Amino acid sequence: MSEPARTSAPASATAFDYEAIVEGLNRHLRLRTLPIGMKRFKTRAEMEAIPKIRRPKNKHALDQIVGQSRQLGWTLGVTFEDLSGAQCGTPVGLHPRNEEWLSGKLMAGVWYADQKEAAAHQAAMDCSAESFEALVVSPLTSGRLDPPEICLIFATPGQMILFINGLQYREYKKLDFTVVGESACADSWGRALKTGLPSLSIPCYAERRFGGVADDELLMAIPPRYLPKVVEGLAALSKNGLRYPIAPWGIQADPTPSLAVSYPGRKF
Repeated sequence: MSEPARTSAPASATAFDYEAIVEGLNRHLRLRTLPIGMKRFKTRAEMEAIPKIRRPKNKHALDQIVGQSRQLGWTLGVTFEDLSGAQCGTPVGLHPRNEEWLSGKLMAGVWYADQKEAAAHQAAMDCSAESFEALVVSPLTSGRLDPPEICLIFATPGQMILFINGLQYREYKKLDFTVVGESACADSWGRALKTGLPSLSIPCYAERRFGGVADDELLMAIPPRYLPKVVEGLAALSKNGLRYPIAPWGIQADPTPSLAVSYPGRKF
């Protein structure tokens, strides 16, 4: 996609009806957990002013904060001191992308054969180019982030491809995504916050180990301006009979009767 990169939250944004958006996503995709928003703040005081904000009582991975919000419906705020380390804080701008972090010492010999490979991984991660003091995650329907910088949608592969089909129904663009391996939050919220583009990831070991991500889930991090387009596209696809769940036709059955329904008037 050819939109320019964006490294910080916009000063203002179009207001969206998040209740209607989430209702539409659930109607067409039957999501298992809550769509949530993420927003960074320059000061701790701004974060603490969010209504009904919860603060962790001990160290957390950012994956856990995200998991609590989408599964329990909580609005949670963190600073770097609340997180389990720089690997969580750097992609979102709560920790600098400094020499120590880029060295890869933490992951050398664990996820990567040596420090050279680990450093290459760190350099490949998409991270915020701007610094922030605090971050909040909250269900989209809570209205507490007004607006979020990005939205996080967890879905199965079948749900996710229809989500993408809805996004591409009008003003089609090919979508390109990245895979850094471990620390896949750089492919989702790190990349979306850095570029302002839809960013799909295969959640990593840590997201599954600590964040409660299920074995069959993918994660889409996406700025809110795209969501009305997704819901409109899903509604159009549904009218064309292209719906979730996708009913299997059969691996040995003649597909032409089904194709004739989806593509009336075409010959196969």
